[in-house]
Amino acid sequence: MTIRRWIAAAAAALMLLAFAPGTQAAPKDTLTIGVAQFPSSLNPYIDSLVVRNYVLEFAVRPVTAFDPAWKNTCMLCTEVPTLANGLVRIVDLPGGGKGMDVTIKLKPDLKWGDGVPVTSRDLEFTWQAATNPKSGFSSPHLWGRVKGVSIVDAHTAVLHLAKVQNLYNSWDTLLPAHIEAPIFAKGVADGSYIKTSAYNAAPTTPGLWDGPYLVSKYQSGVEIVLKPNPYWPGRKPAIRTIVIKLIENTAALEQNLLSGDIDMVAGEGIGLTIDQALELQKKYPKRFQYSFRPSLTYEHIDLQIDNPILKDVRVRQALIYAVNRKLMVDKLFGGMQPVADTWVNPLDQYHTDNVMKYPYDRKQAAALLKAAGWTPGAGGICHDAKGQPLELTLMTTSGNRLRELQEQVLQSMWKQACIKVDIKNEPPRTLFGTTVKHRSYTGMVMYAWSSNPGDSPRQTLSCGEIGTAANHWTGDNAIAFCDRRMDADISAAETELDPAKLKATWVDMQQIYARAARVIPLFFRADEHVYPLGLKGYTPTGHGDMTPLWAENWHF
Repeated sequence: MTIRRWIAAAAAALMLLAFAPGTQAAPKDTLTIGVAQFPSSLNPYIDSLVVRNYVLEFAVRPVTAFDPAWKNTCMLCTEVPTLANGLVRIVDLPGGGKGMDVTIKLKPDLKWGDGVPVTSRDLEFTWQAATNPKSGFSSPHLWGRVKGVSIVDAHTAVLHLAKVQNLYNSWDTLLPAHIEAPIFAKGVADGSYIKTSAYNAAPTTPGLWDGPYLVSKYQSGVEIVLKPNPYWPGRKPAIRTIVIKLIENTAALEQNLLSGDIDMVAGEGIGLTIDQALELQKKYPKRFQYSFRPSLTYEHIDLQIDNPILKDVRVRQALIYAVNRKLMVDKLFGGMQPVADTWVNPLDQYHTDNVMKYPYDRKQAAALLKAAGWTPGAGGICHDAKGQPLELTLMTTSGNRLRELQEQVLQSMWKQACIKVDIKNEPPRTLFGTTVKHRSYTGMVMYAWSSNPGDSPRQTLSCGEIGTAANHWTGDNAIAFCDRRMDADISAAETELDPAKLKATWVDMQQIYARAARVIPLFFRADEHVYPLGLKGYTPTGHGDMTPLWAENWHF
């Protein structure tokens, strides 16, 4: 037999073996995911970025979470606490008033990645840290409802709520007390904990992680590598290595996907833009799996109230009237992303249409500007009586091709309304790590936030959540919105148990928000997901508890 015939025969034999009954190809055990942003912190309570949550959800689990069907479920607990099952009780408080006792029963076989059990002490420490005003936490409000914790045993604790709450069965991620408590105690007083937290200083520490994966490699601004947690008691991950790779430019992200350098892109608005995903589906309908899930992710523009121009509500309203948001959505997103009037999505049970609306109306915009003292001048730009031009700066995440295109469209529409807008973008880590958090933007900043069904707006709209240097920038109220009626409504929305009264409170909150025009609502995203053929168990959710929370179910 010649060498050529031998090679051909061997190849044929291998082909027969590959497709013989009872044999199968080796499963794919590495998945490389491209992202257009990189987290500025991996601490679950510092810097509320979607990309941070996306990465963390491979490696940590909240006590409860909303599943893809939008049902609240246990992740670390054995049973969702309710009034019906007796794990929640309404109690009389000393001095009068009503509160709640919520019993959390942790699963007994949970362990951190170093083998240390997850216990009630972790829950107690998380509450202590989150409610410390010097912690620098940006999203502590879920634990802020608790006035005390009683440890019953290693896996059972009672949370004592100072008020009756309607979200008594939604609880967040736990922090490992055996690692973070000493660091917190040393650094909380001077505000250094934000930097010294092991999540930032040593993110590959196994004991930080209680989910199916561990962070095994962390290269800031480059990539994060995840490996299975050997102590995870649930379903063992079939994918042995997950690589989260930063490619900040969305056009380059698409090229990396097509070249095979990455296997998929993250959904949830931190991967490709929706127009890119639609175009990919059109060109390569059978090369990837595609999903476009309507979501609660809210794209909007924050307005800097400390800017003298934007202090006038008439100018803020004129900015909204001058933008043809419906045309922008139709042209850029194929009409798939509905125009927003407030932060509450029509998919949410508390949404209302009964709010002040700002349809595209350039005449109304001009009338409002004139009433505010702005009249057209040289170059078609409005000026005030002192000759000051109506000029503002717009910022967003650099490298996001679609957002940059949105900026150009907005800039053009505002110019037609005699408003000059300059564009100045920053990398996501800078924009969210400092600029938005410290409210150091001078004019407008465009970004999105994601939420869960029925989430309280306390974190973003209450007076008490305004970050300052004095409180180490705790809180996510990036527009410094402070309205006493809104605060009262937020408290009522968190404590009212009567469905009709609760809906009325949510309606009032949305009406206050729309009238104030402190934000330009743009649209609600349809989350685009582009993932490999053959990847099973991947289920987009459409809300703030994202697909990686069930990553142990992913397999090829």
